[in-house]
Amino acid sequence: MKKRCSLLFLGIIASIGSYAQQLYFPWLATADSNQLAEIMPLLSQKVKAVYHETNEENYLANLFKLQIVAQDYKAANATIRAYRKAIKAGNMVLPGLSAIQFELYDSAKQIATQGDFENLFTSLLHKLYHNWDDKTAFQISTAFISRYGVDELLIELNQSLAKQKGQDSISINDALTVCRSFCLYQVYKNIEPLAAPFLAKEDAKRYITDSVLIKTKQGVNLSAIVVRKRSITMPQPTALLFTIYAGPFNWYQAKEAAAYGYAGVVGLTRGKGQSPDEIVPYEHEVDDVNAVIDWIAHQSWSNGKVGMYSGSYNGFAQWAATKHLHPALKTIVPYVAAIPGQGLPMENNVFITANYGWAFYVTNNKYLDDKTYNDPQRWINMQNKWYASGIAYRKIDSIDGTPNKWLQRWLKHPAYDEYWQHMVPYKQDYEHINIPVLTITGYYDDGQISALHYLKEHYKYNKNAKHYLIIGPYDHFGAQRGGIPELRGYTVDPVALISTPDITFQWFDYILKNGPKPAIIQDKINYEVMGANTWKHVSSLKKMHNTFLTLYLSDIKSGDHYQLSEKKPDHTGFLPQEVDFADRNSSNNNYYPDPIVIDSLDAAHGLVFITEPFNEPISVNGAFQGQLKASINKNDMDIGITLYELMTDGRYFHLAYFLGRASYAKDLTQRKLLLPGLIETIPFERSRMVSRQLSKGSRLVIVLNINKNPFSQINYGTGKDVIDETILDAKEPLRIKWYNNSFIKIPVWK
Repeated sequence: MKKRCSLLFLGIIASIGSYAQQLYFPWLATADSNQLAEIMPLLSQKVKAVYHETNEENYLANLFKLQIVAQDYKAANATIRAYRKAIKAGNMVLPGLSAIQFELYDSAKQIATQGDFENLFTSLLHKLYHNWDDKTAFQISTAFISRYGVDELLIELNQSLAKQKGQDSISINDALTVCRSFCLYQVYKNIEPLAAPFLAKEDAKRYITDSVLIKTKQGVNLSAIVVRKRSITMPQPTALLFTIYAGPFNWYQAKEAAAYGYAGVVGLTRGKGQSPDEIVPYEHEVDDVNAVIDWIAHQSWSNGKVGMYSGSYNGFAQWAATKHLHPALKTIVPYVAAIPGQGLPMENNVFITANYGWAFYVTNNKYLDDKTYNDPQRWINMQNKWYASGIAYRKIDSIDGTPNKWLQRWLKHPAYDEYWQHMVPYKQDYEHINIPVLTITGYYDDGQISALHYLKEHYKYNKNAKHYLIIGPYDHFGAQRGGIPELRGYTVDPVALISTPDITFQWFDYILKNGPKPAIIQDKINYEVMGANTWKHVSSLKKMHNTFLTLYLSDIKSGDHYQLSEKKPDHTGFLPQEVDFADRNSSNNNYYPDPIVIDSLDAAHGLVFITEPFNEPISVNGAFQGQLKASINKNDMDIGITLYELMTDGRYFHLAYFLGRASYAKDLTQRKLLLPGLIETIPFERSRMVSRQLSKGSRLVIVLNINKNPFSQINYGTGKDVIDETILDAKEPLRIKWYNNSFIKIPVWK
């Protein structure tokens, strides 16, 4: 999880069109701030005269910024009001106050004489702020503070200007970017120095804040932040967020809980913040989270009831706490919850490199190493160089040049063994978890299989589990706020846009204060059907579908591909596949869903199977599973299976995928190698859940492949520990016979 950002701020960052026209814009004038201030209003006027945009919301969002740069403040405020009427609010926080920071800036500028702006703006902010309750004031406050600071906005402005070096003309597209950057910099340069001290004083009036060190029974000290409303004097329930992500925003997180009517506590992983101990990801949360809960329960301001919430690592921390459930913990709301050893750093026993830099990010210092983590080119270069080199995965950090001690520790545990099992509930541990649980995740959450694993295991071992699910078209970060209107090129159904924070605290009100249940939760499983723009509510995962389509991987041709047939084959046949692991000029298994909708399918040396067109609409609801029959000339392989909808317009909609190691197919905790030449049965079920309304005429497509790419370790099939295999083990290609009695089961609602 990264820093939170204001939805009000993001709401006005709109897309721009493409224009070939050039405008006069002398580059030399941009080198001097005074000259730049003189020419920017002129440039803005020129852009405004020719700028057009078919999307009204985007057009108005850009227009008011152009008007601000042109110093037409009255017109800008009129446009802001029109923008608020035009926006599709979705899950935007307080859409009626969207762009409020710009409105106050414009209003103060309209009536300000020289030297009056500061007093006028502060007066307007003071007047508005005192009319807002704590929750509204909290939500609006972020609009007045830039996400990464005014200096960062200046850097972005200078970067947009640097593109014009040596030129005296600029395209409409680039001019619009320059104007927007100039607007943001000018507005926040003026308002942030005024708003920040004002908001700090207001917070001091509304809240009691404290930073504490909590001594545990193990003798370690845990850093925590506490924020409470001054107006509440009686003991109250506590909303606890436990995280490894330490930083100034922890105050914001604790204040959010207080604004919603709870004692807000943010506890940090040992070693983070003010804790003097060693930073250790994952390994001590079982003890440390419960130490914080126990401390809370003994405070005078606590009524003994604690609810936990938040996502990713913070979701994992909640489940870690339930392994030895403290009586004060009454509910948890994990979003996109991670399971170490099952989502990252490996998935179905395949180590993946997607978040390689994370260990440095969270352990390099007491807070977060943003500079190291936010260097994507470093990690891309490392992956590509490792792939090209063919060296062992164990030595991937030698490519980067910085030892990764945490990766090396994790690589010692390729099975889901006791090391990982210790960190969260395992099997019978779920029997005693009798508190209500609300899980929130997304169809495109990278860690979805982890989040749903908790739910499935909870119901498997506790038949009376009070576990609820909300799932929709969200990715890892989107699920933590409630979605975004466009996800990786897919326009999300409007009904899918929700507010995760609002639902969280409504749930807390329901469990901890006897309030009403959140309206979206009408049964145990609550899911949005993509393409149908509707929510469905059922009592179990099995009730999401009323049948399975059992589809066989036929060896019969269907155009350029093969039939994905409902008919069981009447003969034994197979399709051959050969994978040369020594060839690093190509890759296999490009399964990642970005973008979600694509124009053409890149099978990348895999096998493609396709159904006949459906003669009626049908919904795919749930996680696909199946059983592969294969024989190989080696001892192991890593398998990729991707499921698409081939739409009637010829485009492909990415539905879900599976990645897993054949030798762990029957037991994640114990490796069983394949026997060369023997027809093996390889079951799989830990794929990703999806719900999608398919139209009449659509088809389902399966791409079956072997995993060979820069984004995860490469299984050469020798039977050795995969982390020690190298390209020297690739002398003989992997040869596979995929038998036609292999099948995929697709859960559907007819």
